[in-house]
Amino acid sequence: MLFSCLVDADFLDTEAHFDADKPARREGFPGLDQMLAAFEQHMSAKAAAASAMPSIVNSLRADVLRQCREKAALAPGIFSLTVPTGGGKTLSSLAFALQHARAHDKRRVIYAIPYTSIIEQTADVFRDVFKALGKEVLIEHHSQADAAEKDETARSRLACENWDAPLIVTTNVQLFESLFAAKTSRCRKLHNLVNSVIVLDEAQQLPPEFLQPILDVLNLLVKHYGVTVVLCTATQPALASTDYFDASTDLRGLAEVREIIDDPDALFAALKRVDVALPNDWKVPTPWAEIAAQISTEDCALAIVSTRKAARELQRLLPSGTLHLSALMCGAHRKAVIDHIKARLQAKREGRDLAPLRVVSTQLVEAGVDIDFPVVYRALAGLDSIAQAAGRCNREGRLNGKGRVVVFVPPEPPPMGHLRKGVEACISTLHGNKSDPLARQLFATYFRQFYHSVDLDGKGVCSLLKLEVKTLGVQFRSAAEAFRLIDDQDSATVVVRYAEHRVEIEKLLGVLAAEGPQRWLMRKLQRYTVGIHKRVADRMLEQGSLTLPMPGLYVQQDAAGLYHALLGLQVEDVPFNPSGLVI
Repeated sequence: MLFSCLVDADFLDTEAHFDADKPARREGFPGLDQMLAAFEQHMSAKAAAASAMPSIVNSLRADVLRQCREKAALAPGIFSLTVPTGGGKTLSSLAFALQHARAHDKRRVIYAIPYTSIIEQTADVFRDVFKALGKEVLIEHHSQADAAEKDETARSRLACENWDAPLIVTTNVQLFESLFAAKTSRCRKLHNLVNSVIVLDEAQQLPPEFLQPILDVLNLLVKHYGVTVVLCTATQPALASTDYFDASTDLRGLAEVREIIDDPDALFAALKRVDVALPNDWKVPTPWAEIAAQISTEDCALAIVSTRKAARELQRLLPSGTLHLSALMCGAHRKAVIDHIKARLQAKREGRDLAPLRVVSTQLVEAGVDIDFPVVYRALAGLDSIAQAAGRCNREGRLNGKGRVVVFVPPEPPPMGHLRKGVEACISTLHGNKSDPLARQLFATYFRQFYHSVDLDGKGVCSLLKLEVKTLGVQFRSAAEAFRLIDDQDSATVVVRYAEHRVEIEKLLGVLAAEGPQRWLMRKLQRYTVGIHKRVADRMLEQGSLTLPMPGLYVQQDAAGLYHALLGLQVEDVPFNPSGLVI
């Protein structure tokens, strides 16, 4: 923290010396009091609109919001906000954070999110809340945030350097890698975490192999630096301390976590909107052809599988017109398809669309993508993934009865590693269970079993940060190198030629060729990138399918068919499945 203060002061002093006008460009964000007033006005209008269409879901969302407002006066520390998917936790958690900040004189709110599919949606929701305060209200800090050339020195761009703004919407990667960083440019924001409220959205997505150092640093921030942490999710991970016979699997958990919701079990029961059908035999897989035949009988259904290869195979077997979503599609493509799906779902609800709507997706739709299907099929996965999939079914409670979630055993097991261990922990938790498979109390059992099966400090970060006589110091640089939430050594980034945005892509590639890489340009291009295995990219480079205009960035050649309008980038090695995290 002292280093962060010194580094940021040095940067700012140097900046003021060489550009006397620059410090003024950092100022002008509204205060948290102004933001809270705007939030209350927005929520009053939203409540008035909801009263015109009364429903059980809207009533329960209002009660969640009420409890968040009331509990905001509690003393700072660690809180959990356990709300079922579709229960309004995004705006309710923001209400808690803003009111808690006012009650305890906190300096800023930091909203950390695991995936881009959520962060862009959440940032847009927040901008809509605060639109009366102007355009520059929050900082959206992640590698795929839009940035135009003219905005490179704007207030928001400058604030990304040290997070000196009232509301930061960022990623787990930016937050936690900064906390363990050894570079001055990344460390300079740390002192601005002091006396803040940090909301961890979808807290179950904290990467297991880094869980112990993450929990250690959260405890440190709360104990010594006046930070309040909110763990926000429908499926709370088991983050309390555990002691086992094998000490290597112990967990130093979070201290004194307080739940914001008075009776989460009652809330989950009231918001139960689906019935879940489990496999009759956990060991007997169902062929893709049989799954496809079942889905083909549905008028409106979403199928979620665990790998890109499985998504393509199932989509191939389904009737023409079946939509596809996976990370082999660039971000702009995925957004267009998701917007199309939302529009068709709305049209079907209003009786304007009578054609079948069937979608096959990888797990990228499971967190933060607000789609609402009457039927969801889910390939066997971790219990938290099944619950997230169920959150895409009857989300708004519009059906006369319950939505239907069908869990099936796919023909191929998930890849080795955390996906496989999640499946094993799920089977162990649900085997012999006769109650609701999504009952809230089962998640603690599931996560305890899952965490017990993985190394919670897989990179040895904690040992590197201990002061030992033999090393005569803490190994900060080694710890920073080890703490990489995205291990991209084996992955390659490919700029694709997505037809719908072809003019924009060609323009950006032209600037890259003429002027070389620039920060705003690379951020723009990231909306048109796909991650694949590096050896596959190198093979495609040799075949002439890709070019390499600069180290680390591949570009699709102008070859017909290489980027499919439905399936995305055509590669042989589709099983490669990067983490999905974004910087």
